Amino acid sequence: MTAAHSPSPPPASPGSNSGTGPGAGSGPGPGSGSLRPWPNWFRTLFMSDLWERFGFFGMQAILVLFAVAPRDEGGLGLAKADAAALFGAWIGLAFMLCLPGGWVADRVLGPRRTLVLGAAVTTAGHFALATPLLWLTPVALILLAVGMGLYKPNHQAMLNLMFTGSGRREAGISLIYIGIQVSALTSPLIAGFLGERVDWRLGFAVSGTAMLIGTVQVALSQHQFQGIGATPGRPLDGPEARRAKRLSGAALAVLVLLLAGMAAGGGLTAGSGIALVGMITIIAPVIAYTVLYRSRELSGSDRRRLRSFLWIFLGSTLFWSLIAQDGSSLTLFAKHSTDRDVLGFEVPVSWLQSATPLFILVLAPAFAWFLLKHGGGRAGVPAKFSAGLLLTGVSFLIMAGAAGLASGEEKVSPLWLLVVYLMHACGELIVAAVGIAAVADVLPRRFIAHMLGLLWLFAALGGGAGSGLVRLIDVIPEALYYLLLAVLALAVGGTLALRRHTVARGLAPETAAEAAAQAATGSGSAPTTVKEGGHT
Repeated sequence: MTAAHSPSPPPASPGSNSGTGPGAGSGPGPGSGSLRPWPNWFRTLFMSDLWERFGFFGMQAILVLFAVAPRDEGGLGLAKADAAALFGAWIGLAFMLCLPGGWVADRVLGPRRTLVLGAAVTTAGHFALATPLLWLTPVALILLAVGMGLYKPNHQAMLNLMFTGSGRREAGISLIYIGIQVSALTSPLIAGFLGERVDWRLGFAVSGTAMLIGTVQVALSQHQFQGIGATPGRPLDGPEARRAKRLSGAALAVLVLLLAGMAAGGGLTAGSGIALVGMITIIAPVIAYTVLYRSRELSGSDRRRLRSFLWIFLGSTLFWSLIAQDGSSLTLFAKHSTDRDVLGFEVPVSWLQSATPLFILVLAPAFAWFLLKHGGGRAGVPAKFSAGLLLTGVSFLIMAGAAGLASGEEKVSPLWLLVVYLMHACGELIVAAVGIAAVADVLPRRFIAHMLGLLWLFAALGGGAGSGLVRLIDVIPEALYYLLLAVLALAVGGTLALRRHTVARGLAPETAAEAAAQAATGSGSAPTTVKEGGHT
């Protein structure tokens, strides 16, 4: 929602460091490790994300292992490549649905109510996955993707609406990672052990229980936000609502007919479903970006910033396609190619996924301090983003070495994976915090949930591409596969580093010449000096 629709005093514009707004004057700076001095709304968002991430990481830890497990062991019995691709396709679908999740908040429900709805749908998805009915598995995964699409952009939208100042936003988002990683650290240990060693469904039920707690908690705490996020920023008028219903109905009808035709022809298999999701995740970002760019509500300077931010969108695509390997190809590498015996105890595969959240938990305070001290505004965004990509590229060079040593029947030390997970943690702390915070400064504030949804839609493109790339493991040596990922990340990260000054200029606020040209033509959106627009 926009500040103008809030019944309480509006927060300062995103680029401002003024002492007004809900995020100002709330105790010590964001480098503080304690939640107690922070306002109630921050603690609510902190805890709700803690529970949501507990469910997500618990499910992620065992989903691929459950998919490759034979039917007589309670699993889906998929081939290795199909199981890895399933995870990539699911991540892609979940990220893709963040755009409609942002649209629902911006145009229909408002971020707060959409956040609660997303939490409830996610809870239903976890419990559907926990039932012994295998045919419910695709339904459960769809519910989880829809829930995440509604929840994720609107949790981040509420953070951006409540905080003031880009450095403070970045630091606050990094601090939230501390709480997230406590649950992300423990959930693979609990859900992973129960799923692998007791029953897959019990592992999924643990995730559902955590999400249920988070849903109840955030639903009962709506008063803490002082009316902010209660209404949509750009509510639909009558004709727009009717057009949205027609388009939604037509899209749903086409999808149903397509699936029915595939089922009737015997083509509705796990592989075809994964391929369909991959195709949609490639097409959707192009269409969504083009539609937003051509919006008559945007001024020339808005479009210039949106063009420059395309670098961040595409960098996000690549980054999340690489990070998604943690739950797919790297999990299978841990299962088949690492020596997990410790004093006669075989460490569960899923436990290794606790490494990344452990590293983030330890490093988040330092990164929060660094981002606050060296915020750098728009000028620092491309430089930090390129650093995250370069770190990730180096991590896959290391994986290529590990896969080369593990060829044949040889197994390598899990320390190789731990080093890779450490570098992924550093990259995620940079890319996630900087990307999410930078979104608030690109377009007017009434587009904030839409922009966050678009950011995750480009991440969905990464998931869709990753679900196809991972199939290369079956046709080329695993070491070469990781080497190709490394070269791709290093090339994009290096190019962004070289072009960082150009990108930073493109993200700059409206110039006097642009303002004069807009005034002369009378085109574009309302003048961006209005605080509602978020640019001064």
